[in-house]
Amino acid sequence: MAARPASPESARPLARPGIYLIRMLVFLILVGFLAFVLFKQITPAFLANPGLNGLILGVLLIAVLIAFGQVIRLFREAAYVNAVAADETPKGKPDLLAPLVPAIRARRDGTTLSQVRPFLDTTAARLDEGRDTLRYIAGILILLGLLGTFWGLIDTLSAVGSVIRSMRGGGDASVMFDELKNGLAVPLSGIGLAFSASLFGLASSLVIGFLELQAAQAHARFHNQLEDWLLSGEA
Repeated sequence: MAARPASPESARPLARPGIYLIRMLVFLILVGFLAFVLFKQITPAFLANPGLNGLILGVLLIAVLIAFGQVIRLFREAAYVNAVAADETPKGKPDLLAPLVPAIRARRDGTTLSQVRPFLDTTAARLDEGRDTLRYIAGILILLGLLGTFWGLIDTLSAVGSVIRSMRGGGDASVMFDELKNGLAVPLSGIGLAFSASLFGLASSLVIGFLELQAAQAHARFHNQLEDWLLSGEA
């Protein structure tokens, strides 16, 4: 009895990372919906220091694009391996898997090259390099939030000192109270500056943390499937 030919699915060892892109998009949609619901509360916090908060949101946007790029780049690599495994002509050359091209072609022919493990480790290191950028940006967002916090606290302490120095003793109590009330407006704005920067910095870091997690899971599945296919003895 003749052997049944392998199905197209079984000839493609690497899965496409589309599920991780869907998770990232759904998460960003939920974050955007939450921001829309809390728009009236977020707007005053943003306007407390639009310069620094705008910088934080700009860094967040760049990090989001990098996170999506880390997952999207796997499509070309997986397509190359799947095309070679299915004995098809690849449309382009891989970037991450360039050192593994001989091993991939040998695996298609039913053999396994020796010394494949160092090249797999090199591929894993290349994948980690992209995520290192996301981790660094997440740290920058937290630092920007702390910078705004200390900035606001310095303004608050300076304004409180000015209010205390400007108060005149021995006067009418109602006049002193009005002066104190008017003078505390500046310190309160400094407190708003401090907490708004921390709010945007920590929230942005949380968003990047989830996106980096999804990119890490996509990279891990890609590397594990590639490793299993290259080191397996199946033809």
